[in-house]
Amino acid sequence: MSSITLIGTGNMARAIGTLAVAGGNTVEVMGRDQAKADALATALGSGTTAGTWGAVPAGDIVITALLADGVVPVVTEYGDALAGKVIVDISNPFNATFDGLAHGGEETSIAQEVATVAPAGAAVVKAFNTIFRNVLEQGRPGVFIAGDDAQAKADVAAFVESLGLRPLDVGGLRMAHWLEGMGLITVSLAGNGVGHWDFALGVDEFTG
Repeated sequence: MSSITLIGTGNMARAIGTLAVAGGNTVEVMGRDQAKADALATALGSGTTAGTWGAVPAGDIVITALLADGVVPVVTEYGDALAGKVIVDISNPFNATFDGLAHGGEETSIAQEVATVAPAGAAVVKAFNTIFRNVLEQGRPGVFIAGDDAQAKADVAAFVESLGLRPLDVGGLRMAHWLEGMGLITVSLAGNGVGHWDFALGVDEFTG
């Protein structure tokens, strides 16, 4: 099993943390509001701990369960405390009208921007950004992952499998831009062709 640190105390941190605990992983929670971190750790139970904001995370895999505009500043703030860690970005940088990415026409992603500020020895992986929180709580969706470090992706894939979910490797970290586009498509489907939030994008294989 994996050792995980969740930076963030919101709904996605709670959803991923709940699955992580159920999957037998060691979980730590960090938040700017220590009371909220303590409360989430208590709610998750099974030995979940609350770390101190800015300290070296206990987990080998650090999941930044934050809004998109907060991810790069927090990774920058943590600095060398993240050296040697696998940093998992789960965010989607939607524009204000939810019909485009905040990057505009630039082919980048939050995960790629994290990689430019992450300390030496850290590896960045994009994952979980195409899944609604309610689906993560109730279903067993596929989890698309992208990253340049093969071992880091293998570690994240093993963690995903411990949650009872299917990891789907889409390639290098530059594919994170397109995963953010898939996150946008998911939101657009919820508001249009599907018409609700109880679904996830996945892969059907045809072998006939």
